[in-house]
Amino acid sequence: QVQLVESGGGLVQAGGSLRLACAASGSTFSINFMGWYRQAPGAQRQLVAVKGSGGTTYYAESVQGRFTISRDNAKNTVYLQMNSLKPEDTAVYYCGAGARMSYMTRASPEYWGRGTQVTVSS
Repeated sequence: QVQLVESGGGLVQAGGSLRLACAASGSTFSINFMGWYRQAPGAQRQLVAVKGSGGTTYYAESVQGRFTISRDNAKNTVYLQMNSLKPEDTAVYYCGAGARMSYMTRASPEYWGRGTQVTVSS
């Protein structure tokens, strides 16, 4: 089993920045990919960004150029630097982790964190 704990959410004005972190513990040897998802009220959970242990990176089109995902493999931690935030970025952000990219891109990672709220005011 793998446990994921997110941190770094909060309230920020439009145009501002936030940095999220997700630390993994437990059977981390089973994880190849770590990523971020978000879910706004009344909407489906959607993939934001994924980072593989070998460097593979994916971003949703809506965040390209504004968000940067990074990973510290030694610390089993993935980060999401969010710049130029917009009100439409408001959501609960979840960390996900798993062995296969295909599961990650289908928003079906093997492991989920509990989520952290990000609110962007206009």
